[in-house]
Amino acid sequence: MSKLVLVTGAAGFIGSHTSQALLQRGDHVVGLDNLNDYYSPARKRMNLAEVAETAKQAGATFEFVEGDIRDRVLVDRLFIKYAFNSVAHLAAMAGVRVSVEDPWLYYDVNLTGTLNLLDAALRHSKPNFAFAGTSSAYGRSEVVPFIETDPADRPLAPYPASKRAAEMLGHSYYHLHGIDFTALRFFTVYGPRGRPDMMAYKVLDSIRLGVEIPLYNGGKMHRDWTYVEDIVSGIVAACDRRLGYEVINLGRGEPVLLADFVEGVQKLAGKQATLKEAPMMDADVSYTYADISKARRLLDYAPKTSVEVGVQNFYAWYQKAVAAE
Repeated sequence: MSKLVLVTGAAGFIGSHTSQALLQRGDHVVGLDNLNDYYSPARKRMNLAEVAETAKQAGATFEFVEGDIRDRVLVDRLFIKYAFNSVAHLAAMAGVRVSVEDPWLYYDVNLTGTLNLLDAALRHSKPNFAFAGTSSAYGRSEVVPFIETDPADRPLAPYPASKRAAEMLGHSYYHLHGIDFTALRFFTVYGPRGRPDMMAYKVLDSIRLGVEIPLYNGGKMHRDWTYVEDIVSGIVAACDRRLGYEVINLGRGEPVLLADFVEGVQKLAGKQATLKEAPMMDADVSYTYADISKARRLLDYAPKTSVEVGVQNFYAWYQKAVAAE
């Protein structure tokens, strides 16, 4: 049965892929995005064009609304107009390092924006919430692999702090009002349409443009690189299942050394990036590693794309969508 789903951040990296996955199975998707200039709005419009084409091919309905989750009046109007079955809340100010420079913006978008959505949901259709959390909420966890029962009460920067606060706000709305809220903690997502501030994109930009980029801690950092389509499969499953309140990791469960990941990208390009060693930032961690047993149990989550194949897919997209411009 077709469902009516609100996807916030629909023009972005993960949001555009999520919108496509929902449309491909026939859902009616309303996409909300403010097309901000954190990176090129033109790139986001290209993402939306691909989403619209998917809707056309699937015979499904995609409606795009240009607007901001901080706009309470707009958010309320959307919930009045549409009786959403679920909300994939993916809109956010992203990035650990940038959040250190402008914490006010991160809290305004990531926490107040989430509050606006939850409050509108409460007063209208009480849809099921799937919320984009982050593995950086764990901080420097001593529990490896990272597991959801970890307190996650020592975030290292305003970005993860804002995301953790939004998770807790979701719990309060579940406890007081019965809003189903699943917080999905993403682990280092990459793939086609990735943001320019992501490592694979930066490496290829360095090769193409000859610009120097930092390699933190000499590349001696492990990341649980997770391909975007695998992440989306978890988001869609969370949209479909009312679980009360849950926090669930979405990763691959196979950490890869940053230096090895960069080398894989360079090998595909056939050239070396211009890398400059830089110390690991205070807001960063040396290791991320998802325990995904809870996701397997509650969401039937089963990541399929290896890092090798995922990087090949990203490289092919970059060559077509970025380098060819």
